[in-house]
Amino acid sequence: MSGSGRSSEGLDARRRKLLFRSWHRGIREMDLVLGGFADSAIGSLTDAELHQYEHLLEVQDADLLAWVTGQNPVPADFDTPLLRKIMAFRAA
Repeated sequence: MSGSGRSSEGLDARRRKLLFRSWHRGIREMDLVLGGFADSAIGSLTDAELHQYEHLLEVQDADLLAWVTGQNPVPADFDTPLLRKIMAFRAA
């Protein structure tokens, strides 16, 4: 997989930036999880979800990967409906 299959055409600047950041994480596994999720959902996320997603993208890849794979519990301040949506997307 070489990266995003979704065009950023038609997205506002905020969503384009988030789509790019989702595919350029540093750990390929997180590129695939977050990039795939962003390809699928970035156009339909609410403003509140976009804010949560921006906050989530600040997390170190190793920590985020451990949460998404269930190796470590998700801290309460990151246990949001959006993260659960990402985890469900990964599981599907």
